[in-house]
Amino acid sequence: MDLRLTPRMLLEAYRLGTFPMAESREGRVLYWFDPVARGIMPLDGFHLSRSLARHIRDMPWHVTLNTDFEAVIDGCADRHNTWINAEINDLFTALHRMGHAHALEVRDGDDLIGGIYGLAIGGAFCGESMFSRRTNASKVALAYLVAHLKRCGFVLFDTQYLNDHLARLGGVEIPRMEYRKALAQALKLRADIRAHPLPSVQDVMQLRSQRS
Repeated sequence: MDLRLTPRMLLEAYRLGTFPMAESREGRVLYWFDPVARGIMPLDGFHLSRSLARHIRDMPWHVTLNTDFEAVIDGCADRHNTWINAEINDLFTALHRMGHAHALEVRDGDDLIGGIYGLAIGGAFCGESMFSRRTNASKVALAYLVAHLKRCGFVLFDTQYLNDHLARLGGVEIPRMEYRKALAQALKLRADIRAHPLPSVQDVMQLRSQRS
């Protein structure tokens, strides 16, 4: 019997609220997680600070969607400690080719300097990981993604866990049961991350005035 995890099985696991991580890049075992306290980024609560807003207005960088998914996931895994092993890389790359996993890239000319990738299911976006090779590149990616998810009809941005970096940008923790209720409502929707072009700088600036 073939018991290997397939992309379809992984999709179903996310619909149930669970997600896998490996112990390390070389790890061959995937461990499943369903946190008691779940991290989310409220789409009306992103904290676009004055300094980040100024950086976005003045930056020479540009932001793209799904132009190099494999480079983004490789960038996220390129650190001393990572939970992204070869199996997770392969599974998400397959889900990207199936139209379920997506990456937002930040570029300086042709150079990929930051990005974030995740999984879209219904009206939920499950953010997996992000990386930065320049100061503020991951913050820029997150700001653009929040603005884009809102305009594309998403209602839940799952960050899995909450760290200090996400908390400073507006991320919060909610109890597991509250998350499951929010996920169930989001799964009733049919949001499409490709429904609109990426937001303009002016669209991203509106995150400051729309913060609840």
